[in-house]
Amino acid sequence: MNITVKQLRAFVAVAKTRSFTEACSQIHISQPALSVAIKNLEDALGGPLLSRTTRTLALTPEGEAFLPTAQRLLAELDEALEEMHNRFALFRGKVAIAAMPFFASSCLPDVLLKFRAHHPHINLTVHDVIAEDVIDMVRTGRVEVGIAFDPGEAEDLVFQKLYTDRFMAVIPRQHVLNTKDEITGADILPNDFIVLQRPSSVRLLVDARLEQEGLHISPQLETHQLTTIGQMVSKGLGISIMPSLCEAQMLELGAVCKPLSSPVISHDVGIITRRRYPLSTAAREMIINLQGLKLDVLQC
Repeated sequence: MNITVKQLRAFVAVAKTRSFTEACSQIHISQPALSVAIKNLEDALGGPLLSRTTRTLALTPEGEAFLPTAQRLLAELDEALEEMHNRFALFRGKVAIAAMPFFASSCLPDVLLKFRAHHPHINLTVHDVIAEDVIDMVRTGRVEVGIAFDPGEAEDLVFQKLYTDRFMAVIPRQHVLNTKDEITGADILPNDFIVLQRPSSVRLLVDARLEQEGLHISPQLETHQLTTIGQMVSKGLGISIMPSLCEAQMLELGAVCKPLSSPVISHDVGIITRRRYPLSTAAREMIINLQGLKLDVLQC
């Protein structure tokens, strides 16, 4: 059975107006085309829907029974088409994002503010999780867009670099190292060292670079959150090494941030999406907004 939308619209128009002439005007087709559409619909269904004489036009009992169904099908189709139009036009939709906490709390709010100003009806969900969880959430399709460190070679992921984060030393305000313009690993060695717990990618990167420099620094304190490290440092419990994007947050907590000159620790941060999975229109628009962060990321 091959029934078209045109045939359904023709039938409903005739059924509502009880006039071929008015129905033609309503759905903007010629009377011969309308007659053909009705006949083809009746042939497909197996019998007449309309009873026509020279003076009257009425629905058959089968036509009366079919009319509500035809109207419902057309209404659902129109609703679905409107929904899709709204999504493509960014009048409706949703975007789920996963971002590393230090990015989610520093740069991301400004991006979301700009996005919401232009697309207020798009629903946004943000997951601030460690880099490993960002990658996992993108990989499993729980979010469309992730912001994290470069995951390296991954056949199922696409990485678009936003910027390179150079790590810094974070020290207590009342510390002798405040007199130095730059901090080295050797400066940190005699002090209590505060780090993120494994398997954080920040922790693994810091450990690897220190090892490459022959610096075996054993941490005295470990925690899950960079904010907690900042609070510990500000209280004088030790020194840490963090991504430079945390600087504003660390300063607010009362810590001091200094460039780390040796070893230099840096890692690319960017947008992660799934390869071979098309993005929604809203997600593509969000990525455009994130890419606009490239030029002013150091000021966020």
